[in-house]
Amino acid sequence: MTDDASRMNTSDLALFWLRISGCLLLLSVHGLPKLMHFQHELGVIEDPFGMGATLTLSLAVFAEVLCPVLIMAGVLTRLATVPILFLLAVSVMLVHPEWSLAEGQFAWMLLIIFSTIFIAGPGRLALGWKVSQRWPLLRQL
Repeated sequence: MTDDASRMNTSDLALFWLRISGCLLLLSVHGLPKLMHFQHELGVIEDPFGMGATLTLSLAVFAEVLCPVLIMAGVLTRLATVPILFLLAVSVMLVHPEWSLAEGQFAWMLLIIFSTIFIAGPGRLALGWKVSQRWPLLRQL
């Protein structure tokens, strides 16, 4: 490994900040409230695919709690953004198509944050970085 490849740079720090701040926003505004008030949320969650409230809410909790934890740790980062991006796209296009840009700005902001993480990956400040050095295929996930 060369010095250049092992040195942290400002891009790595920026990706770290993006991962942590975006995931904390998603967790605090959507994920943890759904998890902590699961029974209440069963009565109010939209079910755009007709899978039933329990499965729909469970998948939302997976995307909004487990996936952000993986992303913050920098483990399977790109893979963990996929359920979040899917959930946000469904929210904007199917569940709330009536939202103006102003009404849906938080969802759009999260789409921008997590699509950027999907494109760029976790950077070097990630638990998965050392593992991906040993198994390069994991670097793509």
